[in-house]
Amino acid sequence: MPAPRPVVAALLLLPLAGCVAGMVAGAAGMAAREAQGRPQSNAALAPQARAACTARAAPLGTVAIIDVVQDSVDRLTVWGTVTGASGRQSFECRFTTAITAFKLRPIPARAGSGH
Repeated sequence: MPAPRPVVAALLLLPLAGCVAGMVAGAAGMAAREAQGRPQSNAALAPQARAACTARAAPLGTVAIIDVVQDSVDRLTVWGTVTGASGRQSFECRFTTAITAFKLRPIPARAGSGH
């Protein structure tokens, strides 16, 4: 005896219920992100990021900026080195509208370089 048509229709639509729930959740998440507003790009702040990170590293010695990278829509990372009394070190400086993080790492002397 064949299954009644409403049962067959319900069984065929069952997999779609998960898709609909996923679409509803996705739309709710998108609405929440839109309510927060979109972050503004700070790419135009690259010169300020370079200057601020240079000023932060300057008390440690002579600063050389290697690169300024736009990591995300609202975050820049300035990479550089500083050479001072404690030797040469690399730094990573995170910047949004001001410095948010500054990491300093020693650069090991190369064998046979005389340093």
